Amino acid sequence: MSNHSLLIKHTGTGKEVEYPLLNGTLGAESVDLRSLYKDFGCFSYDPGFTITASCKSKITYIDGDRGILLYRGYPIEQLAENCDFIEVAYLLLQGELPNATQFRDFNLEISDRAIIHEALRKFFDGFHYDAHPMAMLVGVVGSLAAFYHKEMNVKDPQHRWICATRMIGKISTIAAASYRHSIGRPFVYPRMDLNYCENFLNMMFSRSSQTYIDQDHYIDPFLVKALNLLFILHADHEQNASTSTVRLAGSTGANPYACVAAGIAALWGPAHGGANEAVLNMLAQIGCAENVPKYIAKAKDVNDPFRLMGFGHRVYKNFDPRATIIRKTCHELLSKFQKNDPLFELALVLEEHALKDEYFIERKLYPNVDFYSGIIYKALNIPVDMFTVMFAIARTAGWVSHWLEMQEEQPGMPIGRPRQLYLGPQRRDFIPINQR
Repeated sequence: MSNHSLLIKHTGTGKEVEYPLLNGTLGAESVDLRSLYKDFGCFSYDPGFTITASCKSKITYIDGDRGILLYRGYPIEQLAENCDFIEVAYLLLQGELPNATQFRDFNLEISDRAIIHEALRKFFDGFHYDAHPMAMLVGVVGSLAAFYHKEMNVKDPQHRWICATRMIGKISTIAAASYRHSIGRPFVYPRMDLNYCENFLNMMFSRSSQTYIDQDHYIDPFLVKALNLLFILHADHEQNASTSTVRLAGSTGANPYACVAAGIAALWGPAHGGANEAVLNMLAQIGCAENVPKYIAKAKDVNDPFRLMGFGHRVYKNFDPRATIIRKTCHELLSKFQKNDPLFELALVLEEHALKDEYFIERKLYPNVDFYSGIIYKALNIPVDMFTVMFAIARTAGWVSHWLEMQEEQPGMPIGRPRQLYLGPQRRDFIPINQR
């Protein structure tokens, strides 16, 4: 708490009350308004909770004006350059980067938990073959509580840890199984000898039940590196819609699998996790590089419904630091593997035009992480309807970290219960049906 306060005066009654200002390690102060209704008989009104601090957290910090993203204090640029995704997951969960022994043990624990119950595999048979992978992901993750119900006591630290690591381990297996089901191929078991990203690619693309990464089917390490980078960049992003959903569900005491399933459902929305899919749909609409000037003009026309997807960001008012990191990998990947794909050529032309156009420069509408991630996923041969699933795999590390934090550090936190500004009818009396 700081030495400062905010004085609020009710102009109708003249009543004045001071509210304390709370200081975090970084960022803006927050006004503690918990007694506002008691003092004034009114609520604060903040649609979308854009200026509301809903919780205290030590996990992720964002400075949107300066383009800063920190995981547990570490700049995202340093983590992306030097870390394995599982290292970052450990950091989010535990607050510190692992040493060599901790990293080895955590890797083994995540790999061991990647196996799914054999009966759970049959659960997929209940889905139609062309069901959306996100629909399967929501359903199967929610069902985990039925298969692993013996370790779901949220008051038990050991149970909480098992649930968190189980979720990180199994989410990639469930995601790959959802894809395999949609194309009618047999499931592929996870392997203990592969790292997290290798394992996922093997479970996705193996043409047998044995292996994809062998002498006959070799995955370029650069592809694994690109996927690892994407997972790190998407691992957490403060109190976004899906993370807030996980926390809101968690405040009820719901089991962690239900909380994560709720987060997946929130992520599914096109304004959240579906943004990179929207980028490819936009590129398909533009069609070819020759059409870019026309669509740039349409995007600048306030009366035209067309919008450039993957440009600008609700939080970052300058540039998205994740986009700066991923842009280099995107260009390297396209140069190495996809030189002649018209869609990729179109994306690069669009990027070039937007970065030079004064309209976008003045408004700081730079390409964001979604613009590049969709292109990279396509280059990795990830189907478009799996893009949001990929996001969910990475973000699970953040979701369970926030779930753990609220259980361990804020056990007395009340159930989430936003209020509303009611605009419906005033009290009225019932009229019998024959008199209406």
